Amino acid sequence: MDCTIRPCKLDDAESMAELLNNKKIMDNLRDGLPYPYTADDAREYINFILNSDKNSTFAFAIVYEEKVVGCVGVFRQDNVYYRTAEMGYYVGEKYWNMGIATCAIRKVCKNVFDNTNIIRIYAEPFARNIASCRVLEKAGFTCEGTLRSSIVKNGIIEDSKIYAIIKEIKI
Repeated sequence: MDCTIRPCKLDDAESMAELLNNKKIMDNLRDGLPYPYTADDAREYINFILNSDKNSTFAFAIVYEEKVVGCVGVFRQDNVYYRTAEMGYYVGEKYWNMGIATCAIRKVCKNVFDNTNIIRIYAEPFARNIASCRVLEKAGFTCEGTLRSSIVKNGIIEDSKIYAIIKEIKI
């Protein structure tokens, strides 16, 4: 499966809103996103991304067959973690199980590793989200462990996992 990634544009707002108006997706994302998710919410997010520090925020639309089918972002951490970044992503339900998320994650990691001094990218999927864990594994991430009772989603205490990929550093 091949996909492309590109910077998010304001024109993506309608597509993003349509994709995120899905409880199955929202139930696997962190709180803070409104539901239902509107085009105005998407425009607000896109404006935030467009105005963010270009050395710390790397957000991309995931495109498949010339349609925006998801989004992936990598966010540099600070202090002693300044060469580490956290990644989050989603793909519309219609595009699940097609290898699109794996493709996008590989491309984003390559882009970030090739164009920044970041050496570690991590993601923290909910432990019950086996499909997301599998996507990360197929993209080259290693499971570093389970964070027990680390989240509360929809009023339920749950575990999450931590996955990471490390840039090959040549000295």
